[in-house]
Amino acid sequence: MAYEIKTRTRRLRSSEAMRTLVRENEVRVTDLIYPMFVIEGENIKNPIASMPGIYQYSIDRMDEELDRVKQVGILSILLFGIPSHKDEQGSGAYNEQGITQRAVRHIKKKYPDLIVIADVCLCEYTSHGHCGLVSDGRILNDATIPLLCKMSVTLAQAGADVIAPSDMMDGRVGAIRNALDENGFTEIPVMSYSAKYASGYYSPFRDAAHSAPGFGDRKTYQMDPANSKEAVREILADVEEGADMIIVKPAMSYMDILKEAGQVCRLPIAAYNVSGEYAMVKAAAMHGWIDERRVVMENLISMKRAGANMIITYHAIDAAQWIAQSVL
Repeated sequence: MAYEIKTRTRRLRSSEAMRTLVRENEVRVTDLIYPMFVIEGENIKNPIASMPGIYQYSIDRMDEELDRVKQVGILSILLFGIPSHKDEQGSGAYNEQGITQRAVRHIKKKYPDLIVIADVCLCEYTSHGHCGLVSDGRILNDATIPLLCKMSVTLAQAGADVIAPSDMMDGRVGAIRNALDENGFTEIPVMSYSAKYASGYYSPFRDAAHSAPGFGDRKTYQMDPANSKEAVREILADVEEGADMIIVKPAMSYMDILKEAGQVCRLPIAAYNVSGEYAMVKAAAMHGWIDERRVVMENLISMKRAGANMIITYHAIDAAQWIAQSVL
């Protein structure tokens, strides 16, 4: 007697039209946030060897990439500045005429509708490469926070639409929120890197941002990759301090954290598809080992499936073009 099959789930996979009809998640161009690096100087477009297709731009060359961002329909960029001068206090980070502040003013003048998310951290600006002030080899938490507040305010004054603290100092979200409010920026949201891990996936970024620590590592302030409950505590603390959005970083090895983030808070969640994740895909694709388009889109949809509302990714422009092609 033949076995009677009662459940036929393949019925809903029978054609592309049927698969599209029942598809649970999608990546939209408007979900994508494109990171960009701006560097001091003129007529600079420096390729980043460990991140094929990504460049450092001087302000006078940024429009080349910003035009591409606009053309593909991306609504937001995440901006990192690379100063020519660094010191122990990271003074370029909160200088009103600093590289990032000047870049924000340029972008908002030329592309007023583009959402500029300004990364707030001292690592690109300090001579020692750490995200906070240093004393006797220790990274100081409380002494760093006022500088992060100053940086946030100067970036808001320059026209930044969103302030994104990535330093992982305790209490900085509440302090930044207060500083913005006291200076009249009550409408500027804070997008906190709430669950940021001490990851090996950041190495290409440190090449791009010239931000590798000069000694030690960042394990005393970035999170232990072994921990997930700690991420929940970090997220809830930032929510209580006034965060408007949160970031989980990295993304691909931390899908469980993305899922938990969506379960414990109702704020918009961004997954940061970081430089090392990007570099691995690009390297494998350049060797012909993988189908780049297919793998990138699979990675991005997995982040949406895990709970991300937005995705910060260096693949953003390529992904936006692929999405448009699939719609046509």
